[in-house]
Amino acid sequence: MSEASGKADKPVRHILSLSGGKDSTALAIYLRDRIPDLEYVFCDTGEEMRETYEYLDRLEAYLGRPINRLNPDRPFSHFLDIYRGVLPDARTRWCTRKLKIMPFERFVGNDRVINYIGIRADENRKGYISHKPNIEPRYPFVEDGIVKEDVLRILADSGIGLPDYYRWRSRSGCYFCFFQQRIEWVGLLENHPQLFQRAMEYEKIDPATGLGFYWNQRESLRALSRPERIEQIKQEHSRRQAETERIRANTPLAALFDEEAEDERACLICSL
Repeated sequence: MSEASGKADKPVRHILSLSGGKDSTALAIYLRDRIPDLEYVFCDTGEEMRETYEYLDRLEAYLGRPINRLNPDRPFSHFLDIYRGVLPDARTRWCTRKLKIMPFERFVGNDRVINYIGIRADENRKGYISHKPNIEPRYPFVEDGIVKEDVLRILADSGIGLPDYYRWRSRSGCYFCFFQQRIEWVGLLENHPQLFQRAMEYEKIDPATGLGFYWNQRESLRALSRPERIEQIKQEHSRRQAETERIRANTPLAALFDEEAEDERACLICSL
């Protein structure tokens, strides 16, 4: 009982944040029978790919529990107007704050929460989706020594497997995610040409400064989509793939995507 309120304190909520990726999905399966009152949430930006929603539907059926789909209070285009057409990038990440973290924090409110995050034991990073003091992060895979091979086994044994987009993409998140590598943009063009076109339409050049606002800072999607450029990107990717396989046998699919000299890590709430 709380002396101030005279009522029983609210119990701590247990919440697992899903991104539509392999690690958070495996964590949901791993914890399903360990934490009976676990809540599952997915922050839906409205800019996700069809494969992501299909994967979440498969997981929801397996869990036998609803996945809370959280939406931002305004669409991406609204915030893009506020930021005067400046696209989000690895430094600002305003899309993550506005479309993912804020809906999550509204859902949590002021309740005491343990937030379960799908970082593995073989990853050299830690992350915290929210900095609210009432939210405590937990990393069950780190605590229990679960590595990538274990995650793949959990997904295979459950029958859920990997998301279909892993055929050509190494991460979950919005279709226009600026963390995508060039080969993944090519994959988007070939698998979802309408989404690629929509992403390309967001790009523009500031007439006052001549600066280009592009998803990939090195080149525009219009330039990337030229047939000769696509062929060049595919050849470069094949060369890197062959080199990776030469150095390390049995390389997992996601590791075959070269990081293109980018040291930035994708946002946890989007990509796990």
